[in-house]
Amino acid sequence: MRWLMLLALLALAACGTARSPRTVGSSGPPGDWSCVPYVRARTGLPIRGDAWEWWEGAAERYGRGRSPRAGSVLVLMRTSRLPQGHVSVVSRVVSSREIRVDHANWASGRGKGRVARDQPVLDISSGNDWSLLRVWYPPANGYGTTGYPAYGFIHPG
Repeated sequence: MRWLMLLALLALAACGTARSPRTVGSSGPPGDWSCVPYVRARTGLPIRGDAWEWWEGAAERYGRGRSPRAGSVLVLMRTSRLPQGHVSVVSRVVSSREIRVDHANWASGRGKGRVARDQPVLDISSGNDWSLLRVWYPPANGYGTTGYPAYGFIHPG
């Protein structure tokens, strides 16, 4: 019953994309997922809006901070390269400067809309505060040179 309610909520609250959300773990052609419905399905957080809006959407409802924890939601800011921002779920903390995330729709081309699991994210901020990150890009098999500004982490529960 809980899954049926979650799927109904996802169908109603799939902001940030015109695509219908799929169930977590489902397969299908590229373009099936965007990051927001994927993270919402994984965490059960009822936050609405584009990815960049999740930070304020979590205010006074959930803990927020600059330290990653497994299960937390990483929120990237809106930029010219990420006009809707990006959200992902922290799968594990590797070190004080590296985490792994599960997320959707990070790649382009054939990878667009796909779920990527346990992908590396590196803190490149000068203050070691997770405010500037490099995210693994599977098609390049590396981090690349782009730094992405981050709001921080939403801590459910």
